Amino acid sequence: VQLQASGGGLVHAGASLSLSCAASGRTGSSFLLGWFRQPPGKEREFVALVSWPWGNTAYADSVKGRFTISRDNGKNMMYLRMNGLKPEDTAVYYCAHNRQSKILSTQGANYNYWGQGTQVTVSS
Repeated sequence: VQLQASGGGLVHAGASLSLSCAASGRTGSSFLLGWFRQPPGKEREFVALVSWPWGNTAYADSVKGRFTISRDNGKNMMYLRMNGLKPEDTAVYYCAHNRQSKILSTQGANYNYWGQGTQVTVSS
């Protein structure tokens, strides 16, 4: 499985930004794609996920109501719309693939494949 994340950038607080993740290769028909992020000097943390084929979603409490995850089922694409960005959202954002979808896992250790990351910087 190959994952390609894109869409990061530098924005001011309160702005919006959208990230994309393209999954290719042997993704399977039942899997999760998730967004994780690693703020500077901190550990990686879960952001949001979406499942295939049913489209179930989950969010970290810190982004609920501000971020929206979506997908293009036919293209194995995942998106993250980020509204109301805050300086604490500054991080490298990674997309990741989990081979199963029965459990909506928020633990990075349960994800098998990772993209290269895209930088999101929010200035105050």
